[in-house]
Amino acid sequence: MTNRRKFSAEFRAEAVELVVSSGRPIAQVAPEIGVVEGTLGNWVRVWKEEHPDAGAKDPGPVEWAKYKALQAENAELKREIEFLGKVSAFFAAKQR
Repeated sequence: MTNRRKFSAEFRAEAVELVVSSGRPIAQVAPEIGVVEGTLGNWVRVWKEEHPDAGAKDPGPVEWAKYKALQAENAELKREIEFLGKVSAFFAAKQR
C-alpha cells in the first residue's frame, strides 16, 4: 500500500514560485519543503508548459493559482445569484 500525500493547489503554486523566482535548483528546494524532487520537478515542468513565455513581468504561479481560484469562485457566485433570482421570482408569483 502506498502512502501518497495530497498537496493543495496553493502549496504547489508556492513551491513552483520558490523554484522559479529564486533560480535555485529543484534538488535544493525539494528537501527544504518536504517534497520529493520528482514531484516538484513535475509541478515546475507543468507550470513552464502552461506559461512558455513567462518573464519577469508575468504573474508567477502563486498569482496564477489565485486567479484561477477567483475565477472558479466568481462562476459559483454567478450560478448562486441566478438561482436566487429564479427562486425569488417563483415565490413572488406564488404570493399573488
